[in-house]
Amino acid sequence: MTLPRTATTFAPPVMEARRWLDGVSFSEDFPLINVSQAAPVDPPPEGLRRHIAETALNVADAHLYGPVLGLPELRAEVACQFGAAYGGDIAAAQVAITSGCNQAFCAAITAIAGEGDEVILPTPWYFNHKMWLDMMGVRTVPLATQGDLLPDPEAAEALINDRTRAIVLVTPNNPGGVEYPADLVQAFFDLARRRGLRLIVDETYRDFDSRTGAPHDLFKDPDWHDTLIQLYSFSKAYRLTGHRVGAMVTSAPLLAEVEKFLDTVTICPNQLGQHGALWGMQNLAQWLAGERAEILDRRAAISDHLPLVADKGWELMGVGAYFAYMRHPFDLPSNELAPALVKEAHVLTLPGTMFMPETDPAGARQLRIAFANVDRSGIRTLFERLAAVEL
Repeated sequence: MTLPRTATTFAPPVMEARRWLDGVSFSEDFPLINVSQAAPVDPPPEGLRRHIAETALNVADAHLYGPVLGLPELRAEVACQFGAAYGGDIAAAQVAITSGCNQAFCAAITAIAGEGDEVILPTPWYFNHKMWLDMMGVRTVPLATQGDLLPDPEAAEALINDRTRAIVLVTPNNPGGVEYPADLVQAFFDLARRRGLRLIVDETYRDFDSRTGAPHDLFKDPDWHDTLIQLYSFSKAYRLTGHRVGAMVTSAPLLAEVEKFLDTVTICPNQLGQHGALWGMQNLAQWLAGERAEILDRRAAISDHLPLVADKGWELMGVGAYFAYMRHPFDLPSNELAPALVKEAHVLTLPGTMFMPETDPAGARQLRIAFANVDRSGIRTLFERLAAVEL
């Protein structure tokens, strides 16, 4: 008897972690520090909310089905701004708007891979990527990273066979936080092209990259679209998480295949969210620069306050965008440590076991801290609590 597709993978990790809060009491003096999920908790800026409200009141078409691949105006804006940012030529026909970046990934995989095919994911991986591959019957091939959490193209090439369809990179990385150097991304692009694969580059956190200028030069290649599938999310940049607006940039012929998937799943992306994303791209550059500066300061606070836990045996493996990826000092495996930290320190984080293959023991010593919603003072408090834990 075959398994239903959903039975082939694990339960949603963030939902599992929330259940660890059941039965635990928090107080004003000892509140919960929730560093489990990488999502803004504040609403979008007022101007953006007003624009969405005015659109809801005054644009009748915003309540109807829209184009499957998204609003033409938003597709054109993404093409224009991304082309300028990366120094390449991107056409509106090479952009699709999706219901969040997760859906963009699902659509991309569905369009390029079938049951029994293989996709290479560096570890630690983003768990939703692994979940979708499981449910599609696509074999996930883990690509182990070293202490710097950067994947090795030569090691990746050794994993390629006639069933391999794609290599997936997430930069800045979730969960590791590390920013992949431009030459490393280029090396993976060259490898994928040489071996006839797709390179999927998930840049959900591109707006919070600490580097100035383009993080890679892939779009400068005139034939980038034959190999590259870039994914993006408007959720982090404009706090539009609930509106579910993402993007995919790739070849127009591949988007014709993607359209089949999108039409049968959501028919079209959220119209109000798309109007909000378009307004944000056109009006919030300065505001977004401030958001980036704040996230970079919180990243700096992780390093500034690291001595508080380093003396207790904690190690920082990677930091960037929304994440600090830590190696903990306890004998307890991380999938047992994380629930224990809720009770002992009132800290909710995710264990490394959620981001690693079951066969890889390294995940038992790792934790992901999503610090985007914890300010500099809160990060100090977080580390003080972790330093005080004795298990």
